[in-house]
Amino acid sequence: MPLESSSSSLPQSLPSALPSVPDSITNSSPSPMSYITSQEMKCILHWFATWSGPQRERFLQDMVAKAVPGKLQPLLDSLEQPSVSGTNRPPCIFECQLRLWDQWFRGWAEQERNEFVRQLEVSEPDFVAKFYQAVTATAGKD
Repeated sequence: MPLESSSSSLPQSLPSALPSVPDSITNSSPSPMSYITSQEMKCILHWFATWSGPQRERFLQDMVAKAVPGKLQPLLDSLEQPSVSGTNRPPCIFECQLRLWDQWFRGWAEQERNEFVRQLEVSEPDFVAKFYQAVTATAGKD
């Protein structure tokens, strides 16, 4: 029996088993985060878990400076911090991690930045509460 005769009994077009979704619904949902961005966030969250108290404070200041970039006070506060490494030695691992954090954060969309804070809040609610308090404290300061 030739194959062509058996394929002629199949319907030419199969109806879709799934209903169509209106464009207004599919376009209104947030775009999914990229795999790379999600891995960057996982790295930072992993690093955060290993950081000491002073390192976490330094990271907090950096987060506040990023959250309120037009404010001068977070910048002045960060300048008061002594440099972690001298000019004659290479940066420590923590400084390299902060550089990667900065580079990655600048590449994230606002939605991804908010998602990072949400993920950090799940594992470190007290730290994120301090972050929100520090951001609020910058109101009215220039």
